[in-house]
Amino acid sequence: MSEIPTIKPRRKGRSGTQAMLIPSQQMVVEQIRSAPEGVLTDIGVLRRCLAVQYGADACCPVTVQRHLRAIAELSFGALEKDEPVSTLTPYWRMVDPASLLAKRLAGGPTFIRERLAAEGWDGVE
Repeated sequence: MSEIPTIKPRRKGRSGTQAMLIPSQQMVVEQIRSAPEGVLTDIGVLRRCLAVQYGADACCPVTVQRHLRAIAELSFGALEKDEPVSTLTPYWRMVDPASLLAKRLAGGPTFIRERLAAEGWDGVE
């Protein structure tokens, strides 16, 4: 935990509040890099892990998705420049290739399937 987290109170229900983590891109990168190779991890799991790690009740889904899109652009662009896969942030481990999100990320569903298959993912959850 090298960064000071931004945690904001957010309304939950009629009278409750919760502590919402607004993660930095680096926080999301570190969490993605800790995901096991060849395993598809749900982005919701990533958000829950971040919330727990930083002592919040929840993690902002909009911010995480925005960071994931930026991370995908950077990683895919680096791969196109022939940088080694080992230096990239493996965003493909967080996105189901059949999801709508996969269609909006750099490389798209085909790239995500290829990267997961290269890591030994068999397509079964």
